[in-house]
Amino acid sequence: MAEVDNKVVADLRTEFGKGFARRLRAAGKIPAVIYGHGHEVRHVALPTHQVSLLIRKKNAVLDLQINGKSELVLVRDVQKDPVHQVIEHMDLVEIIKGETVHVEVPIHVVGTQQSGAILELDAKSVHITAEATHIPEFLEVDIEGAVPGFRVTLGDLKFPAGAKIDADPSQLVVHVHSASGKDSGESGEELAAELADEAAHAAHKEELHHEQHDAEKAAVEADAELSGAVAEAEKFEAAE
Repeated sequence: MAEVDNKVVADLRTEFGKGFARRLRAAGKIPAVIYGHGHEVRHVALPTHQVSLLIRKKNAVLDLQINGKSELVLVRDVQKDPVHQVIEHMDLVEIIKGETVHVEVPIHVVGTQQSGAILELDAKSVHITAEATHIPEFLEVDIEGAVPGFRVTLGDLKFPAGAKIDADPSQLVVHVHSASGKDSGESGEELAAELADEAAHAAHKEELHHEQHDAEKAAVEADAELSGAVAEAEKFEAAE
């Protein structure tokens, strides 16, 4: 995949307030603030369309071009209008290549568990420390063919070089259990046998249901025949 161009021209701004922010957004700009590294807080305006595409990735790093100088920033917070989802403001943190930052990274599950098994996602994201310019977009968990009893903890995850978790490595990320809720760690053959038994039991119940239905139908028909015979007999007696 081609590397995404994260260079963004940022305009320093000296005007503030809600009215100015509205005019800025109407002009296709996002008001933002840059913090960090002992510098004074700086207020900038960023191009809405370009930045909206770049921040689809969590923990996006932008290469801001401010007055002809390059400056790396980490997108720390994005405030959006709750109704229209328009970006109203952004908080950026200045970073330097080589330094580490604390971030929250989403967990992506790939693959499909064995038929009949149920996946439970116990953690949707994980807090890690990573090199500022090498923050993973997500951490992947492969569950292909997983059977009941399958478990993955934070300590089992693969992290990029230099990254480490900021949480208990024994914390559960995902686990797989059977439809009955059991977490027995049974083998694929055992699970298949269990599912076959359940299917046979269901088929037996269905067969009993049909037999009962047929018996009830036969009883109704017998009652109808008996009623018809009685009616005929009464008619015969009346005729005599």
